[in-house]
Amino acid sequence: MPKNRYHHGELRGALLDAAEALVRERGADGWSLREASLQVGVSPSAAYHHFSSREALVHALSGRVLAQLGERLSLAVKEASSEGRQQRLIAYAREYVRWALDDPAVARLAFGAGDPEIPLPTHPHDVLAAELDRLVDAGGLSAAARPGSEFLLWSAIHGLANLLVEGLVHLDDHQAIDLQTERLVRTVLNGLAHEHPAAPAWPQARSAHTERLAHQSVRPERPGTAVGDRGDRE
Repeated sequence: MPKNRYHHGELRGALLDAAEALVRERGADGWSLREASLQVGVSPSAAYHHFSSREALVHALSGRVLAQLGERLSLAVKEASSEGRQQRLIAYAREYVRWALDDPAVARLAFGAGDPEIPLPTHPHDVLAAELDRLVDAGGLSAAARPGSEFLLWSAIHGLANLLVEGLVHLDDHQAIDLQTERLVRTVLNGLAHEHPAAPAWPQARSAHTERLAHQSVRPERPGTAVGDRGDRE
């Protein structure tokens, strides 16, 4: 018996919901597009009108999950304490780690599927980059240390989250996890703050998301199209 029914015209969303439930139940790889179809009471052929393959469904789900994470992180930094220049980034990191621990199977799928091929309304990377820019403006990080700093901080945050999810690092409770996350962020930021101005040219890290942004920034504008009107910006 199908577990979920859908309203007419909402099959795509229903399939995404069913896939997300299957990920939580069986993991990122333990289900098929056919099973997702049966969950909402339609034939696989009906599902193919929205997703050409299981991989296409996974990529779409990854994009939806990352967009939701971006909104969650954005809200976390907005609600952060105004005491201390680093508090917003600490709030970002804490929320990221909590998300990974609260929903480990979906987190694995989101990052295992690679960066979405379409722009997201709020990408987690963009939230992090904006907060680092804010820290530079506030005098908490030098402009010289800013390039590539989001990849250092993301590596640290994601690494801690992954170690906790996989059970390779153990902490007593949520408070201990929050404190460890705070220490991690402060350590990275304080290290960047003390980086020597004449430091060597560090390797330029990239991701699929930043490469897409770079491509968009150099792409010629269509005649008569203002930058603010471009619909493909994130």
